[in-house]
Formats: sequence, C-alpha cells, structure tokens
Amino acid sequence: MRAVSPGALRLLVLLGVFALTVLFFALVIENYLNARLFNRISTSVAIVAIIGVGQAFVVLTRNIDLSVGSVVGCTAYFVGGLVAAYPGIPAPLVPLIALLIGAVFGAVNGFFVARFNLPSIIVTLGTLAIIRSILVESSSGASITTASLPEWLPAFAQANAFEVGGLQVRWAVLLALFVVLVAHVFLTRFRAGRRFYAVGSNPDAAGFAGIDLKRTVFQAFLISGALAGLAGFLFLSRFGNITVVAGLGLELKSVGAVVVGGVNIFGGSGSVIGVLIGAALIDLIDTSLVRWEVVSEFWREAVLGFLILLAVALDATLSRRLSRRRQRRAPEAAPPAPLTPAPEAPQPARAP
Repeated sequence: MRAVSPGALRLLVLLGVFALTVLFFALVIENYLNARLFNRISTSVAIVAIIGVGQAFVVLTRNIDLSVGSVVGCTAYFVGGLVAAYPGIPAPLVPLIALLIGAVFGAVNGFFVARFNLPSIIVTLGTLAIIRSILVESSSGASITTASLPEWLPAFAQANAFEVGGLQVRWAVLLALFVVLVAHVFLTRFRAGRRFYAVGSNPDAAGFAGIDLKRTVFQAFLISGALAGLAGFLFLSRFGNITVVAGLGLELKSVGAVVVGGVNIFGGSGSVIGVLIGAALIDLIDTSLVRWEVVSEFWREAVLGFLILLAVALDATLSRRLSRRRQRRAPEAAPPAPLTPAPEAPQPARAP
C-alpha cells in the first residue's frame, strides 16, 4: 500500500475540518443545512477563490501580494464606469478588459519586486494605498450604481448554469472552478508551472538549473493582478453598487484561503485545490458566524486571523517533522573504501 503524500494528506485533513465545521454549525444553528446556504455563499467563494489562486502563485515564490483588495475595487469601479458610459460593449469583452486592468497593476508590483529585489510585503503595502487613492481621486466620491449598468451585468452573478435538488450552480461558480482547474493543471503538469515551486523551494538551486528567477516572480505578480481583475468583474456583477471602499478586506481573505488551504507561506509547496477548499471554509465560517448569535460580529475578523495563525503554525510543524523523517530515512553515507597499497613494480633482473 502506497503512503499518502503530504499534499494529499493536507487536502484530506482540510476536507475533514470543513465537514466538522458544517456539523458544528448544524448543531448550534436552527435550520442550518438547506439549499440556501450553498446558494448564498457560492458566489462569494467564487470571488475569493479566484483571488486566492492568483495569491497562491505569488506565495509559491516566497512573496505576498497585499494589493489584491485594492485591485479588485479599482477594477470593479473602472469597468463599471466604462460599461455605464459605453453600454454597447460586447459582453465577452468586459471580463477581458477587467483581466487587462488587473494585469497592469500586477505588472507594476512584479516590476518593483523582481527588478529591484524589494520585499514584496513593502511594495504591495505601498501599492495597496496608491491604488486605493487612485480610486478615490478618480471617482470624486461618486459611486457606480446598478441602475447605470446594462441589465446583463448584474444578472450574470445570479444566473444559474443548472440546478440540482435546489442547489443553484451559477455561471460565476463554474468560472471560478475553471480558473482553479486550469491553474492546477498548469502548476502540476507543465514545466513552466513547476518553475514557481522551484523558485520558492530553493531559489539558488533554481537559478543554477537555468530558471530565470526575476522573470518567474514577475509572472507570479502578473497572474495575481490579472485574476484579481477578473474577480473585480465578478464583484461588480454581484454587488452592482460600487463605492471607493469596494474590495476592502479581500487581501486578508485571499491570504487566509491560501494559508488555510495548505500553501506553504514560505513558498515551494501547496495546491490550488486546497486554496478552493480554504476559500470555501473561510466563507462558510464567516457566513455562519453572522447567523450564530452567540458570537459578536466584531469577532468575525478575529476568527479569520486565528485560522491564519493556526494554519501557519501547523504547516511549520508539519514541515519540520517531514524534514526530520526524511533525514532519518536517508541512507547513511557508505564508508570510503580502504586504500590498498599499489603493487610494487617488478625489479629488472640483474645481469650475472
């Protein structure tokens, strides 16, 4: 029987935690398990999961992107204003525009981190404030309203692809699942995807192997920005009314989904499938705490922070134990072969 890999074990544990969480809230909240629970959180999970996938690319390379919330809000506002001014824009072109806007912001982050080797937490903390300031100044305090948008845009987030037993599977959810699937296949089946793991696992070894470290880090931030832009499109479709605080707090949720989902905060390991489960777990807890009167609403962010701390601590402990186990199982170095004296050269025969 083959041993379960650490990555698969993490996913199984995460699924177990998710099931226990559902069971706990079902016991303390009346009429908890119903189709409305799935329908209510599915679109929210789709938004966080898409941002989390982009964040995972960055974290795999030993970096972090704190600007994703501002990118989501800014993209949602700019796309909303563009569509309101030009309602004749073809619908398939709108998410592509959102992707492009987000990619521009991501490229700025990637340029400063990769080109100048600056700490990503400092760079993205700065761009978080700069992008939010751009949104405030360009909007002049005005909001995008649902009434100013074409009818198809607010309807997209609520449009059902199909329905099974009262569970409404929406197109936004399928879009998020498609993003997760493409990212998973790319990271696990393609050499270009494995480079992100290599850079985060051992940058020096990756450099010696011929991997362009700066280019890989730049690509990670570019992907993160682009997916945050796509999430901005879904955010606009879901809420319709966009203010200057749109997307605020999503950076924390994205980091939470990545870390709780099993991506090593120190880079080099993790799965976007876990990110999807982590996003679902975080949104499930967030939504359930609203309905559970015992816990104050002010503690919701604290619970998320506790989950992040717990996940990081468990991941670090698991990594250390796995490292020690590998060292114990590694075969001992064979002792060097004893040196044998070289045979003496035959002496030439003396003449009589």
